Amino acid sequence: MSTSPPTPPEPVRLQATLFDFAVLELIRQHRESFAPLWTVDSWAKLLIWLALNCGLSGERDSLEHFASALGAPLTSRLRRVFFERDLGDLELQVLADPAEQQVLVLPQVAADPALLEIERVARALERVGLLDRVVPDRSRWQQLDGVVAIPWQHLAAGSNAEEVRA
Repeated sequence: MSTSPPTPPEPVRLQATLFDFAVLELIRQHRESFAPLWTVDSWAKLLIWLALNCGLSGERDSLEHFASALGAPLTSRLRRVFFERDLGDLELQVLADPAEQQVLVLPQVAADPALLEIERVARALERVGLLDRVVPDRSRWQQLDGVVAIPWQHLAAGSNAEEVRA
């Protein structure tokens, strides 16, 4: 039985895939440059940097136009990549968007309870610079089914989550 080779993707699809890869890799390579890390300010600085490098001015209208042009789905995806870290040696993924109520730590592979031991999770948080930004009381770290949820320190201190989302 003879099989024909797979049909290559259409050029537009290849271009979209290349664009997606390039932008996400650009974010991964530069996200540590926008201090203070793990803040809405760092996210805003990245967006401004991207807008400026697309030839837009730093004026408010221009930046708003840029954000609008990205659209919600792309902005959401870029933000997720900006605020996530994969720690291959610990086999953990950290999702730490300051607009969310909690930092989430989950295994990169099938749910192995040993991967979510509190000390291992703490090592992951320390490595990515989050340990001092989450609630230090480990009894408040919730070990759920396949994920550890850890409250942000600024939210536990009484700050309004809506302020962080802005």
